[in-house]
Order: sequence, then C-alpha cells, then structure tokens
Amino acid sequence: MRVLALDIGERRVGVAMSDPAATVASPLAVLDADQVATTDVIPALVEEHDVGLIVVGLPLTMRGEEGPQAVRVREIAEELAARVAVPLVFHDERLSSAEARRAMRSGGMTSKRARGTIDKVAAAIFLQSYLDGEAISGTEREIGADGTSE
Repeated sequence: MRVLALDIGERRVGVAMSDPAATVASPLAVLDADQVATTDVIPALVEEHDVGLIVVGLPLTMRGEEGPQAVRVREIAEELAARVAVPLVFHDERLSSAEARRAMRSGGMTSKRARGTIDKVAAAIFLQSYLDGEAISGTEREIGADGTSE
C-alpha cells in the first residue's frame, strides 16, 4: 500500500509518496495551496497511485502544542478527508522544512532554486519518519479531526 504525505503551507503544499511496500518516501510534487482545497488533484493522486493512507504534517510548536497553523491544517485535512476514500492521519512535522533546507543546501542547491522544491522534500522527510515509526511500532493510529486517536 502506498502512503501519500501532504505538507500543507500557506501558499504551497508539498506532496511525497512511499513506494508500494510503504518503506521508502520520495518527494513527488509541489502544489498551489488552493489546489488542495478546491480541486480533485489529491483524490486523483490517491486513485492513480493506489494510495491506502494519507499522512498530513501537523505543524506543532517546539513545545508540542498546536497553534493557529495546526488548526488551519486540521480544517483543510478535514475537508480533504470528506473527498477521499482512504484514512487520513496526522504526523508531527516539526523541523521538517529546516531539515529539508539543510539537506538541499549541503547538496549544493541554492536557496532560490530550493524554494520550488523544499515543500516536497519536507513532506518526504516527515513521511519517512512516519514510515519508520510504523515499522518499529507495527501499529497504525488514525487521528480524528479533534486530535484524538480512533
């Protein structure tokens, strides 16, 4: 089963996807944020790639709390969940963008060139973290829009 990850930002949404065995995450695309909420681009990706789960990055504060951005992401994810036929879970995405910037900079990519790809790399980073955690725990938790485990 493939897993799709969404790094939902103000202007852009980074998209990453796992391999069919759900062990390796790869950057896939960067979408305009309006495309996620107003079009069928995500449902089409789910169908096209036989996705069995969507992981949405939840931007927690450094103290592990939810701020205004996390509330916004949850609202968008709730709208999206109503339009796809697969479970949706949240995963902590703290520092994934910073880690993506660092990795791209160490690979020799300029900040200007990285701007168009950083979101999908960040999505791949937190998706890999999610996949690694699931491999260790052997369990999958679906998190509802109210933040509780289901």
